[in-house]
Amino acid sequence: MVFIDYIINLSIFSLLVSTPLAIGSFFNHKAIKNWRYWVGIYGGIVSVVLIKLSFQQQGYSYDIRYAPIILAFVYFGPLTGIITAIFALVTRLLESGQWSTAIIGWITIIIIFSIIHFVTKRLTHVKKSVIYYASYVLIYIIIVPIIFHAFRDKPLFHLQYLIFVLLGVIIGNLLIESYEKLHRLNRRLRDMYKLVEASETKYRLIAENTSDLIMVLDREQAISYLSPSHEHVLGYPCSELLEHKCFKLLLHPEDTPSFRESISRMFEDKESKSMEFRLKHMDGRWIEFESRCMPVIGKEDGVENIVTISRDISERKKSEEILLQSEKLSIVGELAAGVAHEIRNPLTTIKGFVQLYKAENSSLVYTDLLLNELERIESITSELLSLGKPQAVQLNQVNIGELLENTVELLHPQAILNNIRFDVKIDDGSYFIKGEKNQLKQVFLNILKNAIEAMPLGGEVQISLGKGDANHCVILVKDHGQGIPEELLPRLGEPFYSLKEKGTGLGVMICHKILKQHHGSITYQSKLKEGTTVEIKLPLIS
Repeated sequence: MVFIDYIINLSIFSLLVSTPLAIGSFFNHKAIKNWRYWVGIYGGIVSVVLIKLSFQQQGYSYDIRYAPIILAFVYFGPLTGIITAIFALVTRLLESGQWSTAIIGWITIIIIFSIIHFVTKRLTHVKKSVIYYASYVLIYIIIVPIIFHAFRDKPLFHLQYLIFVLLGVIIGNLLIESYEKLHRLNRRLRDMYKLVEASETKYRLIAENTSDLIMVLDREQAISYLSPSHEHVLGYPCSELLEHKCFKLLLHPEDTPSFRESISRMFEDKESKSMEFRLKHMDGRWIEFESRCMPVIGKEDGVENIVTISRDISERKKSEEILLQSEKLSIVGELAAGVAHEIRNPLTTIKGFVQLYKAENSSLVYTDLLLNELERIESITSELLSLGKPQAVQLNQVNIGELLENTVELLHPQAILNNIRFDVKIDDGSYFIKGEKNQLKQVFLNILKNAIEAMPLGGEVQISLGKGDANHCVILVKDHGQGIPEELLPRLGEPFYSLKEKGTGLGVMICHKILKQHHGSITYQSKLKEGTTVEIKLPLIS
């Protein structure tokens, strides 16, 4: 029965020790003021319960009340230990006699334990427990059998008592240390969770507010994450984009094979790559992106995901094209200047001889026409020279309707030879602009000559002049030729780009340059086998 009684005592003791620990783990409370007093009181209550559970054996009382006292000294110091010991002493005196034995033993233990506390401050709780228990055993052996002669003929009962006190200390240590470790682990996890939550908030803030497109692809090239910037840049809701496997419906058909091949290769090679591709905006236009793709290594040293960070480079591409065109214009200017210089030398000679011929044969009608055309050629060569060395343009008031009629009249013979008829419609009123007459005439000549050449079988060229919006006049030249493919229209005006077999593209380029100097614009509309319409806008004098 003795063992059963001890086991009951140990069970109740374990329950009393673990209960506040378990309850405390559910609350994240602040430290209670003077908490050591309250711990000492609770330890005293545990001692009182253990004394109440003590059992009598041949005139002796057995309990494990010193287990909570040892634990109180080990974990909370002398103040808590003394409070616990006072409860135990008072209850012990009330329960049984032998006051002298109990008081002397109590005073001895309290003094020795207090001294041990100051000696073992730097040791761990487990080592302290060993020292405290060893001291208690030593005190017990000295006081009980030597001073009070309390050992019986069979000291097995005392040995059992010491063993079960030891078990109480061990069980208490295990419970408290387990709780402490769990508490520390829980605190670390809580701190880590807060850190992860803060990091996640920070990264979400970056991902949701960056203009770059962040996307995560799995091994099946399905999208597992899209940053909200996709919706802003592409116009589609992110929920709709997530349904498309690797932008299946948005990738440009020409870019799809290379994009998929590059992603698949990254899963195998585990190397980062850069690529460029086009995605379709919700309004139908194509946007060019530059993407940096990085593989994410997962378990078994394999790539689990690909993270792509893409940036809209449409504006950069346009800037590069403008820069390239500027370089071409620079080269064209140098070439034009050289050619114009070579043309002007024989032109001057021809002009001189025509003037001499006119002086000798003043009756000839065609000499004035020849001189006028030679002067126009000379002005055109001067314009070519201006490409190489820009000059200040002298802007004067020009009647654009009259200039257009003169240009049509000049090209009339060529139109007749090619079976072309000009249909000119000029709205009522005068249209005056500020510009350089010969330069604008060159623009009209180039546009009309292109219209004539676009209809080798003949036809009608419709020319109209009217009032546009925002104080502009609009000149429309429409032919009924073969037309221009829609994808080639943006390239019109580039140096050395021409749809003619022997064309250089310089004529249209010069037209663009002249109109830009006059703060005007030129646009093209064309359909295959239906013809082309050229629209020129020029600002009127207000």
